Amino acid sequence: MAEFDWDSLKTEAAAAMGHAYVPYSHFPVGAAALVDDGRLVVGCNVENAAYGVALCAECGLVSQLHITGGGRLTHFVCVNRDRDVIMPCGRCRQLLYENGGPDLLLLTVSGVKRMDEVLPDAFGPDDLA
Repeated sequence: MAEFDWDSLKTEAAAAMGHAYVPYSHFPVGAAALVDDGRLVVGCNVENAAYGVALCAECGLVSQLHITGGGRLTHFVCVNRDRDVIMPCGRCRQLLYENGGPDLLLLTVSGVKRMDEVLPDAFGPDDLA
């Protein structure tokens, strides 16, 4: 974990955050992740006048993951306007678990954690088998 360049991933998340559409909350978020084949995927939040249908940055990131060939997320971070690391919301933790599994590494507000630490006892595809 210590060898991974989290600063570069944070820089990519910050660049994505610059494209956020946040006319209501004024709280831009950017997310960046690496895929198991080496690709980088990013996302930003996109708000809507119907507040409940806003898209978190992680939603765009997961969509880009599948548009560009799928795979498994291996490393993830999301940042706010000040480039501070922030935690994914509950819905997004579920999205990340689905697309990265329990071994996905996240840079969190309290350091690097595995997805199964961030979302313990997660419900996932294996539960539907």
